[in-house]
Amino acid sequence: MEIERAAEHEMPTILALIAELLAELGEEGREFAGIDRDKLLGDLTHAVASDRFVALLARDESGAAIGVLTLSESFALYAGGEYGMIDEMYVRPGSRRHGVGRALIEEAVAIARERRWFRLDVMAPTADPDRQVASFYEELGFEPTGAKLRLLL
Repeated sequence: MEIERAAEHEMPTILALIAELLAELGEEGREFAGIDRDKLLGDLTHAVASDRFVALLARDESGAAIGVLTLSESFALYAGGEYGMIDEMYVRPGSRRHGVGRALIEEAVAIARERRWFRLDVMAPTADPDRQVASFYEELGFEPTGAKLRLLL
């Protein structure tokens, strides 16, 4: 397995993996269906070029994409200034429980340290009755900090 920062030509792969994630989330990812994918692809390419957004790809031995993690830079006084936010992480079902998610998180942490961020945040999906996702992050050292709310515009 290999973890790498996605290049511009890999943005359709990133978008496809995120679509799989949101389909798996069901109701929680429903607004994705109404998003203009062409515009989103352009926005994604621009975001990666800005270096305030990083998309990481996990590849198996054959080079096939098996996982993705997106990481964006944010700023808040409570966080001591700039900090990182893991926005999406997805590992294809056949590749789960093989260290892919852990490897993606380790690379995100390395980027956070390189950028001297004080913290790295992530949200676990609310549709996780067994807390499997939250437990995964907690095993890697993340601590619960509260719920997130949204306003769709």
